[in-house]
Amino acid sequence: MVKVASTFGRSGAHDFVLIRASALIMAAYAIFLVIWLVANPGIDYQQWVTLYSHIGMKVFTLLALTGLLIHGWIGIWQVLTDYVKNSRLRGAIQYITVIALGVYWFTGLLVLWGV
Repeated sequence: MVKVASTFGRSGAHDFVLIRASALIMAAYAIFLVIWLVANPGIDYQQWVTLYSHIGMKVFTLLALTGLLIHGWIGIWQVLTDYVKNSRLRGAIQYITVIALGVYWFTGLLVLWGV
């Protein structure tokens, strides 16, 4: 069985589940941050450090970053395969996007665990 290297999941159904799960994680993260910002007016640097120094917040942020990586990878693959018919152009755009997503994830990892 040949596996398509450009897709993140094993099949279309698997990609569907991954993209929905990653969307739920990112939505939960965004809702948490909005609630936290509303509950803590006048935030300073020390409050941000305190928030992100907890292991639970680090794990939640890493899950959100991983969700962004998965969501972006699958999403760009689906859009490009539908709308960009030139395979070289599609490959170049997908390559650049995947590299950018990887850089975002690793940068987030280094910044997050540096707190």
